[in-house]
Amino acid sequence: MDYVVVDIETAGKGIRNNRITEICIVRMNENTILDKFTSLVNPQVRIPNFITGLTGIDDDMVRTAPLFEEIAAKIIEITEDAVFVAHNVTFDYTVLRSEFRYLGYNYSRQRLCTVRLAKKLIPGMLSYSLGRLCSTLGIPFVNRHRAEGDTDATVILFQRLMSLDDGGIVFDSYLNSRKTALAPNIDRELLAGLPQRPGVYYFKNSRGKIIYVGKAIRIRERVLSHFYDKKNKEYDLCQATATVDFLETGNELIALLLEADEIQNHYPMFNVTQKKLRAPYCIIHYINRKGIIQFAIDRKSAADLGAVTFYRREEAVARLRQICEEFTLCPRFTALQSSKEGCSHYEIKDCHKVCEGKESVAIYNIRAKRAISELHKNRDNYAIISKGRTEAEHGFVLVKDSIYQGYGFFDRDQGIEGLYDLETFLTARKNTYHTMRIISSYLNANPKSIKLVVPEEFVH
Repeated sequence: MDYVVVDIETAGKGIRNNRITEICIVRMNENTILDKFTSLVNPQVRIPNFITGLTGIDDDMVRTAPLFEEIAAKIIEITEDAVFVAHNVTFDYTVLRSEFRYLGYNYSRQRLCTVRLAKKLIPGMLSYSLGRLCSTLGIPFVNRHRAEGDTDATVILFQRLMSLDDGGIVFDSYLNSRKTALAPNIDRELLAGLPQRPGVYYFKNSRGKIIYVGKAIRIRERVLSHFYDKKNKEYDLCQATATVDFLETGNELIALLLEADEIQNHYPMFNVTQKKLRAPYCIIHYINRKGIIQFAIDRKSAADLGAVTFYRREEAVARLRQICEEFTLCPRFTALQSSKEGCSHYEIKDCHKVCEGKESVAIYNIRAKRAISELHKNRDNYAIISKGRTEAEHGFVLVKDSIYQGYGFFDRDQGIEGLYDLETFLTARKNTYHTMRIISSYLNANPKSIKLVVPEEFVH
């Protein structure tokens, strides 16, 4: 069997929309170097300064170099009927395929990765980078970060790995591997075992640490979409993933809530959204220096979430204006006017002039206290009943005093007579800005959801 050891340098860091600036290919069998091809390539794009600093290749060096289309036939010829080998093979192979795709040619070769082979045949290394492996194993490595220098070092490493694989068992297992192209550490059998049902999935690294959490209506389909997405961030995620775990939730709402909670608990390195704990806007009140009940808008912690919670400041302002009009409150003392003079709100004109001392503070505060009661009287207690993980159960999300309590599941034939009965089956979860916004958005999008305090159809 022949192998071609390949290294390419590119005009960018990732694998998407990247262009080759230099390529080196060595064709060999187990003992002999059969052919070698090295060339600079005009990428037809500007080479960034940081790439020049790394490789030494600049725009002047490639200006008169051949275009990829001029060397494509040679690359096809030298790699024909051979196994494509590289250190972190997915990068080099994917970029090369992209170049051929620009020409309308479908380039396809069987592949081997020296990173994966080294991890199997030389376990326990602190790093499997090419430089660190060569240093540890005493492999000469000159002209680093240039295609020929990297390829020459990889050839020696590849020969060393072949010598360590008695009987070629490891090589054969990887050549016959059923693993995905962009997830070199994941077996297809594991992926095939993922359910096509709603839930949360976890990408874990080789140490078992959760590095990404996602939710899905169909878990397997969503996980596979990561492995076949060639965006740079997905490539990095898949390279770092050693295994995938999951929890079924029965429905999308619980999946969304569990995802939000797990991101806060584990703070996975590849999750971007929902990491930051945001505080909602709340209407607060206090006694000012004049003894007047003053209203204001503030951002409060999740523990303070309730009926006076708003996710946009303008919503809080609108509710304050409504309360101000309903209870004839002074705009100056309701955060609707910043001026310290008498009130002069452009919409709210009806004020009994406590701001000018024409109304007693005691009388004004009576109306202010009624407004406070109005703000707090509609604190909701309900459960959203939804599909369970099986046909024999229901899922539910519990909210008490307008605060998310958690979720759970109960059998369809279970006697449920009220919200307190559901607490027996509750998995308690933390109430946050994100979870309450998820529930609010879900109810807005699904106005016909089963939102019940004592659902008659579930009473035994």
